[in-house]
Amino acid sequence: MSSTRNPASSTPQRPGTPLPEWRDASGVTPEGAAWLASAGTYPRSTLTLWAERPDAPVVLPCGSAFDVVSAPALFGRRMLDRLWEDGPGSGPVAVYRGRVLLFAAPGTAQRLPSLMRWEEWGADGAGEATGAGARGRGVGRCREVPPLLCHGTGDAVTVPALDAPGSTAEPGRADARWLVAPDTRRPWLPGPEILLWAAVRAARAAASAAVRISIFPPADQGAKVYDVSRRR
Repeated sequence: MSSTRNPASSTPQRPGTPLPEWRDASGVTPEGAAWLASAGTYPRSTLTLWAERPDAPVVLPCGSAFDVVSAPALFGRRMLDRLWEDGPGSGPVAVYRGRVLLFAAPGTAQRLPSLMRWEEWGADGAGEATGAGARGRGVGRCREVPPLLCHGTGDAVTVPALDAPGSTAEPGRADARWLVAPDTRRPWLPGPEILLWAAVRAARAAASAAVRISIFPPADQGAKVYDVSRRR
């Protein structure tokens, strides 16, 4: 696995361009918001919308500033734990409607499924990483990796609001939040090899945990904090 950290291929605004102010409840900084907005055709319009409605989720296209790998909530958290505890850390990560969205380097959505098939973690449609809406059938060890949805060029994802939802959040918004918030105009993003590494180790950790019996309740996953300063 390569741990080379190349910045995302994005189109940041000109230095010195003023950014709107908002409550920083989710950890998203103005620089991070500018990076997110750079994924769209009209970044200034996106920033204007967020200045007026920082509590609004936004649909952003993939393939230029970032790709997104979407995993089931529990498995995605296991991947994130592996990235931070044993690996190089992660880029921005969000939770939306019961899935973990791992922001990845452009091109990851195309390359990751091929790597998983090559490593026999997704051969012949068995548990492979797939495009949006597809489902793996899973045989052998492939069952240990649930279907990962890879969003790249031609796809779009809904990202959580900049402002973290509070007690008055709309129905369905309670699980929309940032786990690792964007905080720079050029964040480091993991590539396909690193995400494959994290998925394999998460699967092995899950298989190992399945044979253990614990008298203690599981830790509160929502309380985990990822120290973003570690990855720089």
